[in-house]
Formats: sequence, structure tokens, C-alpha cells
Amino acid sequence: MAPLTGVIAYLNLEGASDASAFYQRAFGAREVFRMPAEDGIRLMHCHVEINGGPLMFSDCFPEMGVARQASDSHTLHLVVDDMDAWWRRAVDAGCEITMPLALQFWGDRFGKLSDPFGVNWSLSAPDSTDDTGSTDDTGSAGDAG
Repeated sequence: MAPLTGVIAYLNLEGASDASAFYQRAFGAREVFRMPAEDGIRLMHCHVEINGGPLMFSDCFPEMGVARQASDSHTLHLVVDDMDAWWRRAVDAGCEITMPLALQFWGDRFGKLSDPFGVNWSLSAPDSTDDTGSTDDTGSAGDAG
């Protein structure tokens, strides 16, 4: 595995093991690595990949100064290829819609969700309709003829 570079979100959650399972259902995550804590219940570290990008998290450890903090000031953003499939999978898994999916002024379909662990997510995909409102067979805008 190549070394990871760039900015990687690292979350402190209550129920990190459950979060990993949830992210696998909701966002097609693949768990790369987990390190259980000595108590055998919590995770010291979990690394997943979602849509080709890394996400890392652990349980909260208040006894070590790592208490849970609300995540209202940040959002994890996913750019996806099939908005309807990604959105439906996340909502069916248990994400709450906080901003309905809609075509936005900048040309993307965009919406916001909140997961059961208090993490805010946004999903976007370029709009795949042409000027007539139809989509060609490849799912991309353009002349199908």
C-alpha cells in the first residue's frame, strides 16, 4: 500500500466499530485496518476507504482526554458518479436527510445527510441531463444521436 498523503479526516466517535459497519453499508466503505483498545470493546484506530479516499476514526477515550465533540462545524464531502445510487444506499442504511438532493446553481446535484454517529455528510455529482432534461445511455450529458 502506498503511503497516504494529503489531508485525511480523523473522527472521534462513540461506537467506532459500529460506525465502520455502518459506513460499509451506507457508503460502500472498505475497512483497511482496525486496532482494538485494551478493553476489547472500543477501537483505538480504524481506517476505511470510501470512494477511493481514506477516512480514519477511533472511539472516544474521555479518560485519556479524548471526549466526544459535536461535528456541526464540519462536513465530510463525497463526489460520486451515480448520485441516485449513493443517496439511496445512504438513506436506506439510516442516514437522515438534512438538505434534500437537488440541482444546485453551480451545476451539481447536491444534498446533505447526517449519520447515526453525528457526522455530517454532503454528496455531489455533476448534473447528467442535457438542455432537454434527458439523460443519454451513458449517464452523461451530450448528444446521444
